[in-house]
Amino acid sequence: MDIRRGGANGYQVSLPEFVLSRGDIAALVGPSGCGKSTLLEMMGTLLRPARLKEYRLGELDIATPLLAENEVQLSTIRARTLGFMLQHGGLLPWLSVAENIHLTRQLVGMTTHAEWLNTAIDRLGIRSLLGKMPSQLSIGERQRVAFIRAIAHRPRLLLADEPTAALDPDNAERLFALMIEMVRTLDMAVIIVSHDWQRVADLGLRCYKASVTEGQSVFLPA
Repeated sequence: MDIRRGGANGYQVSLPEFVLSRGDIAALVGPSGCGKSTLLEMMGTLLRPARLKEYRLGELDIATPLLAENEVQLSTIRARTLGFMLQHGGLLPWLSVAENIHLTRQLVGMTTHAEWLNTAIDRLGIRSLLGKMPSQLSIGERQRVAFIRAIAHRPRLLLADEPTAALDPDNAERLFALMIEMVRTLDMAVIIVSHDWQRVADLGLRCYKASVTEGQSVFLPA
């Protein structure tokens, strides 16, 4: 992947080269405002890049519909092959935890039951939360639920935007460890946005760090 976008203020964000295989976890790191989330939104097909040389998930070509802004195709790609995890969970407040988790499966015609999903729910320690509403959960519980919801439909690529930013260090470390364990077990690729360079380094994740100069951020292997 070679991807680039210029903002309204002329600021450029680019990732000159990026290759990720199933089971790989990579992190985009850099200071606030350097364009990490913008880059993630382009990868999530929510923003059209100014330049895109190639973007494929296996045999699936994403670059062509993204550059053409073909929203019908992009909506299908997002629903079936991408998973999204937001900084503050993004759970729908009018649905229970179980309904939030099952929603991503129902949207693509899957049944709500899957043996691996039951195992993941137990591994993440959220079975006792399934009947609760998001407002009844702690921040750490919400993020664990948000993670399982993001992978419930077995996406090829999970995009996680600062998933531990709202957590204390102990809960952040626990969530990161569980995420890494689960995505490698499920053989999916993951891109994590993080401002916490040290935590990413301690976990041994492949890292693309923002090189920030006047008017642009270029994400390069660190």
